[in-house]
Amino acid sequence: MTSHLIRGAAPVGAEPTDLLLADGVITATGPDAAAQAGSETRVLDADGLVALPGLVDLHTHLREPGREDAETVWSGTRAAALGGFTAVHAMANTQPVADTAGVVEQVWRLGREAGWTDVLPVGAVTVGLAGEQLAELGAMAASQARVRVFSDDGLCVWDPVLMRRALEYVKAFDGVIAQHAQEPRLTAGAQMNEGVVSSELGLTGWPAVAEEAIIARDVLLAEHVGSRVHICHLSTAGSVEIVRWAKARGIDVTAEVTPHHLLLTDDLARSYDPVYKVNPPLRTQEDVLALRAALADGTIDIVATDHAPHPVEAKDCEWADAAFGMTGLETALPVVIETMVEPGLLDWAGVARVLSTTPARIGRAEGHGRPIAVGEPANLTLVDPAARVVVDGAHQATTSRNTPFQGRTLPGRVVATFLRGRATVLDAQPVADHTGGTR
Repeated sequence: MTSHLIRGAAPVGAEPTDLLLADGVITATGPDAAAQAGSETRVLDADGLVALPGLVDLHTHLREPGREDAETVWSGTRAAALGGFTAVHAMANTQPVADTAGVVEQVWRLGREAGWTDVLPVGAVTVGLAGEQLAELGAMAASQARVRVFSDDGLCVWDPVLMRRALEYVKAFDGVIAQHAQEPRLTAGAQMNEGVVSSELGLTGWPAVAEEAIIARDVLLAEHVGSRVHICHLSTAGSVEIVRWAKARGIDVTAEVTPHHLLLTDDLARSYDPVYKVNPPLRTQEDVLALRAALADGTIDIVATDHAPHPVEAKDCEWADAAFGMTGLETALPVVIETMVEPGLLDWAGVARVLSTTPARIGRAEGHGRPIAVGEPANLTLVDPAARVVVDGAHQATTSRNTPFQGRTLPGRVVATFLRGRATVLDAQPVADHTGGTR
């Protein structure tokens, strides 16, 4: 394995220093790094760059198996590496659904073969995502994939009895239920956020209470059974207040927000461009500001992409017929820089917390989200905070083109990504000649 000497990078909360990556770990820092470098060590000038622990996404749709026309594990994890991620949790709404040990192991193996990032499969909570019968939670947890996160994302586990049973079941192996909070009877036929804009456009509205009611129910269930619950893609100011209340009460709840909900609002639906159609829908500016404040103060724990690729025909159509979802792996960090770092709501240590350390802890991603220190796995990302990049979906690594940030200039650029000391991205370009990773 090629060793790398990174010269002059600034780890979060520290002065610029040298880092030596060899044998999959950080073997030396400071003056010792150069002294221990060998003649074959590749030297990287990282002056002005920030060194972050490799980013971890708790919510990625890789579509494989079954929807390779939208994305594959190979293409999706390549996009993830270009976005600075070293681990992604792959959601279960594939075809077939990842509701058995066999399917989650297939996804896990595809990730190993691709080698761009570690892939941690998310297991379905219910068989076929049908919301009627618990899936093989224990078998998936005991499989080679070692599943610890379970979600029917895309659909809500709406039955409170089934949700309670799932929360009780996963306690046995330190699992967590990640809930897609959407009361289906309140969102039948919904197309966008319920409010002024939906009324003006004549589109069926998606009320905030449909999300908030499920969150309120589930934090109380988690308290009742003493289990962990995670709220996917929280999107409203009311949801923030419920989670804040639950945490003050001592309930073991965590929550995520997507980059697009930190930046975009439902005003964009006025264009009738289906690229802005997403689940949960884009909300109001008041919601956006509440989400930013909650991420800053820790009420919302992490940023997760909800990367949802679709083939062209699923988005290049009438709004009502379009699929819900946006891509996000390659733009997540720049959006966080724009919405949280540049306004002073988060420093770089905060970025590491919400995009690496905490998602790794919630998802039990071993070896990820670790400090940049001697002896730690060399999973890290180098970022140029001074760069400005115009988003061009046609040149992104993801198979799909449904980015809501097309044409926007966003701050920051991932210069390099290292997975256990092996460069998967170098000089802002993917490194293709690598072998599969291990976990």
